[in-house]
Amino acid sequence: MTPIRCLVVFLVVSLAQGFNVEAPRKLPKVELKKAAIGAFAAFSIASNVLAPNAVAVDYHAAALPSSTIIAETVTREGVYGEYEVDVTPQAYDDARSTFKDAKETKSKKGKYTALLAVLVVGSFVIPMAQYFWYVRDDDSSDKFFAEDVPDPPQKKGWF
Repeated sequence: MTPIRCLVVFLVVSLAQGFNVEAPRKLPKVELKKAAIGAFAAFSIASNVLAPNAVAVDYHAAALPSSTIIAETVTREGVYGEYEVDVTPQAYDDARSTFKDAKETKSKKGKYTALLAVLVVGSFVIPMAQYFWYVRDDDSSDKFFAEDVPDPPQKKGWF
C-alpha cells in the first residue's frame, strides 16, 4: 500500500466513525469520542502497514559469552528445503522401569483379590437388601396373587 492510500484510508475511517446521523433533515453531528477511537484504530493499522520489516539478528555470535551448550543445532532436509533444528537433551520422558518386581507383586496379590471380591459381592448384595427393606411391609403382591382368576373361555375351531 502506498502512503497516500494509507492516508486516505486513515481519514475515511476516522471521519466515518465520528458521525452520527439522527434524522435526514438535521446536519450530521460529530462525536469526538468515536472519532478519536476511529483515528486511533486507523493510525495503528497504518503504522503496521508502513513499518519496515524486522531484520533477523544472529544472537548466537557473541551475545552469550558463556561456554555452556544449551542446545545442539542440526541442519535437516525436509519437503520445503533445508532447515535448522535445536536438539535439546530430553528432560521430561524418563525410560527407567518403575514397576514392582514379581516377588513383591505376588505377595500382595491376595490382598487386592479379596478387596475386589468384597466390592463385587457388595455391589450385588447391597441393592437387593435395600429393595427387600423397602418392600417388607408391602402386601400388594399378596393381594394380586390371592384373587380368583376365572378360566379363559374355550376356543372354537382352529383359532
